[in-house]
Amino acid sequence: MAYVKHFIKESIKKAEIDEFLWKEFEKAGYGGVEITRTPLGTNVVIYAMRPGLVIGRGGETIKQLAKILEERFNLPNPQISVAEIEVPELNPYVMASRIAAALRRGIHFRRVGFWALNQIMKAGALGAEIIISGKLVSERARVEKFRDGYIPKSGDPAMKYVKKAVAHVQLKPGIFGIQVFIVRPDAKLPDEIELIEEQSEETMKGEKGEL
Repeated sequence: MAYVKHFIKESIKKAEIDEFLWKEFEKAGYGGVEITRTPLGTNVVIYAMRPGLVIGRGGETIKQLAKILEERFNLPNPQISVAEIEVPELNPYVMASRIAAALRRGIHFRRVGFWALNQIMKAGALGAEIIISGKLVSERARVEKFRDGYIPKSGDPAMKYVKKAVAHVQLKPGIFGIQVFIVRPDAKLPDEIELIEEQSEETMKGEKGEL
């Protein structure tokens, strides 16, 4: 039971750090964080479209961030590195931020949803789902889903291969929720079948002769 409580506590802390970093580096194109505990401290990898904004002049921003993570979030000896996002359209954090920005500009949610879905699939994703919720067309809240490709919903494939981001945007009707799920092109799904071409007898004899 103590182990379960520890796991829940660490998950909550990870979510709080993720939310803090997203607010802090949204202009830098924040794309998620990986936190790994080591015997010497904590390795923190921050993904961003513009790493320079995260690092800061002379590394000053990184130094301040390390201090905040250690004091506010109790991360022992945080060692921070920044990785650039190569394909922004395959990062759910980036796409959720783009959707939120488009909604702030007054673009209709259906147009935004289909546009974002098209961008993700064109980048090579195996599957994607976008969920926009809130007072979309009336005073009554509703949910709209935009989906394409293959999205595992449960089990090990869902935990391992589906990347997720959640964002919120304040508009005149109220707060809109945005969820983005993406399955990257390099995901190895369990139901994927690989066909091996059968070799002819002449080819096999030739290979044996070479050996």
